[in-house]
Amino acid sequence: MRISLFILWLILLNACQTQSTPKPRAEIRIDIPAAVYVEITPNDCTFSFDQNKISDLRVGRNCQLKIEYPSIKGDLYMTYKAVNGNIESLLSDAQKLSREHMIKADNIVEQPYIDPSNTVYGMYYEVIGDAASQAQFYLTDSVQHFLTGSLYFRTKPNYDSIYPSAVYIQNDIRVLMESLRWTD
Repeated sequence: MRISLFILWLILLNACQTQSTPKPRAEIRIDIPAAVYVEITPNDCTFSFDQNKISDLRVGRNCQLKIEYPSIKGDLYMTYKAVNGNIESLLSDAQKLSREHMIKADNIVEQPYIDPSNTVYGMYYEVIGDAASQAQFYLTDSVQHFLTGSLYFRTKPNYDSIYPSAVYIQNDIRVLMESLRWTD
């Protein structure tokens, strides 16, 4: 009996010497190549812009565009509309769409864009939080052209998980906005 108690005591004593250490905080790492851009003019569209080479462009009817990022499961949807005296309605609709994400978003950062030398004006919305869309924008010349865009991921919105991918595509959106030229 004493030998059994002694062995049990040794086992317990040995087990108590191992201390656990908490895991350090980690961030998600994605391997995406550095962005390389090429200027494109989508078929039947009256504008051109720079597109990242790792993305795929799909052109639908009436210049409905979808830029797919297959490696990070993100899609940028863009809609072109001609301005026919309805600029106020188009602006209102674009701004309303970004406000609809306020329910789930922690914050929406608005950044105006003005390029008078190329007559490109607009607004960029960075959506922070678990909203369906992580970025939205619109661009116009206020007379003939109006282009809107929204970024979506093919997954349930979890801001912490998609953050690195969102930042990557948001940089592409900024390049797109800065390189947009009306070609009529």
